[in-house]
Amino acid sequence: MSTRQIYYSDKYFDEEFEYRHVMLPKDVAKMVPKNHLMSEAEWRSIGVQQSHGWIHYMKHEPEPHILLFRRKVTC
Repeated sequence: MSTRQIYYSDKYFDEEFEYRHVMLPKDVAKMVPKNHLMSEAEWRSIGVQQSHGWIHYMKHEPEPHILLFRRKVTC
């Protein structure tokens, strides 16, 4: 797995969520399902490593190698 080539953005926030995006190398991006957002087990299985609680919430269609994640802000 090409995990050392996976890029993790810094986190950014609004009042409700914290966000980050993850950019995958082309060989890993080929494993991303085209018909649904991934569960935590699915994104972990392709090599994405981050703490628990992140949700793959959106696809960036023009660039399918970019995964968008968010999780609830806790006070």
